[in-house]
Amino acid sequence: MTLADLMLLAAVLLTIATIGIAKATDVKGFDNARPRDPGFYQDPFRARALAAHQNGFEVFPFLAAAVILAEMRHAPQAWVDGLAVAFILLRFAYVGAYLADRPTMRSVVWGAGFACNLGIFFLPWWFARGAGGM
Repeated sequence: MTLADLMLLAAVLLTIATIGIAKATDVKGFDNARPRDPGFYQDPFRARALAAHQNGFEVFPFLAAAVILAEMRHAPQAWVDGLAVAFILLRFAYVGAYLADRPTMRSVVWGAGFACNLGIFFLPWWFARGAGGM
């Protein structure tokens, strides 16, 4: 198992933890029998936590596909690992910016995370054409 593989697990756990933060803000008001009750997420902070949670599931497929394809095509593992770790660190910053209601910072961090995913995805091509051996 590679470090990048573990970052896939980290991405899932971070996504789950993000909604846990919303639920923890009002334990008595949260009804586990109706976990998707829109009324619970009317609060602006909980609404942002829900949005960050949903975005975690939206970005995960590309991360997973990029990591799997890069590893299958024998991209340099150190690069795959490094970019995957950078993505997870950026996801922490993204969630923090979302919860803190910092939309510009959130968008910048999201873009940097997307760039990491693109980097992972294109690593096999980049190194196959000899550009990685600078």
